[in-house]
Amino acid sequence: MTEQPVLAVEGLRKTFGDHAAVDGVSFTVPPGGSLAIVGESGSGKTTTARMLVGLERPSAGRVLVCGTDRTSPPRGRRSRLARARDVQMVFQDPYLSLDPRVTVAGAVEEPLRLHFDLDQAARHARRDELLDRVGLGEREAAALPRRLSGGQRQRVALARALAVEPKVLVLDEATSALDVSIQAQIVELLRELRATLGVAFVFVSHDLSLVRHVADDVLVLRRGRAVESGRAAAVLAAPEHPYTRLLLDSVPRRGWDPARIAADRRALA
Repeated sequence: MTEQPVLAVEGLRKTFGDHAAVDGVSFTVPPGGSLAIVGESGSGKTTTARMLVGLERPSAGRVLVCGTDRTSPPRGRRSRLARARDVQMVFQDPYLSLDPRVTVAGAVEEPLRLHFDLDQAARHARRDELLDRVGLGEREAAALPRRLSGGQRQRVALARALAVEPKVLVLDEATSALDVSIQAQIVELLRELRATLGVAFVFVSHDLSLVRHVADDVLVLRRGRAVESGRAAAVLAAPEHPYTRLLLDSVPRRGWDPARIAADRRALA
């Protein structure tokens, strides 16, 4: 018997006026799976991510979580909270999603108050457990976001998202604003969280070097449409579509030739 995907996207489309930002995108993610959605700026990957969490309403198509259609707007507070628990999102810049007036401890406690009937002692214990899981301690818990580094703020965002025990965690360029060494730490943390919690990940990224380390599967978007998909190792080792090859060739490395890449881009256009 085939296992039901935790996330299934069918014919997703989003238009803004006459422009189709996302056009007929479909994919599935199994329980505990990891999918990377990749493409350049304007490819539709962030719009797709926003539709997954309900920040944008699809013009057509469906988003199903464990078989339940999430396409229509939720009715009532209970329905909104249930949807928020299913799919959580971590943004590129966590500082913009953290209240600068609220301590780290308060930021992580907020979703616990909203989604669970816990007394104060239990809530504090769960908060401390979450912070410890992402590598933060009492000193960081008492701090305001502005007192933390970019990597620490991203860990806070992860702890807060995981507080509601989501089935799917969507990460929109979640490491792109960090230094390379901090990126590596966050990637290792994500791999550990996936292994221990069994949460499914959807990574939105333009960084194919990152995708190699975090994703089982990859979906390549160009101008709102999927041009290639499959197991990440296979797609990155032997891409079939010229756009995927262009993305791979655009990653700086020894012998990198920007002039040739520019010529390939013009030819593809």
